[in-house]
Amino acid sequence: MTQNSKWFLAAKKHPSTTLLIGLSTLGWLMVSTNYSFTVRHLSFNFSDDYWRLLTPIFLHFGIAHLAFNSIWLSMLGSRVESLMGSVHLVLLVVVSGLVSNLFQFWWSGMPNFGGMSGVIYALLGYLWIGNIVAPTAGMELPQGIFGFMIGWLVLCMTPLLPSVFGIGIANAAHVGGLVIGMIIGLAFGTIIRLRGES
Repeated sequence: MTQNSKWFLAAKKHPSTTLLIGLSTLGWLMVSTNYSFTVRHLSFNFSDDYWRLLTPIFLHFGIAHLAFNSIWLSMLGSRVESLMGSVHLVLLVVVSGLVSNLFQFWWSGMPNFGGMSGVIYALLGYLWIGNIVAPTAGMELPQGIFGFMIGWLVLCMTPLLPSVFGIGIANAAHVGGLVIGMIIGLAFGTIIRLRGES
């Protein structure tokens, strides 16, 4: 089987995950080629442009930012999609994207932020708590992933990354995403457990 065939099969098996990565890539291209237009129309804002409450999750500021989030999205999003379905994943992304964006805006007061990492942390929290409440094959996280991601979360809260690399980190989005993901994971884990016991 060729590499292209593997990519095609993965995309066919996880269409929502593939779509989210595609939209993130589009967001990165828009930021890279027309920053002012992108910020004006897709940055966070309480306005009649209601989509701007969600669209910051697709904006990525650099290829490393996009690649990092796409890798985690393919790993965690595909797990949720395989277990719970494509619609479930999309709804989880929409809810966690809105919450993480709101957290970031309320914390910073600045509308110009972006990235899928708040959603990534929501997926992490969802899988972590969901599997604790109702252990399910395929829901468990690979060994070491949770510790690494929490370590990264803490590292991002220090001044190290901004001072060394000159980048801003949407820490409130990370925390907000993790919290809402844990809450949703608790809710659905409880539902799965109750169904299994009935």
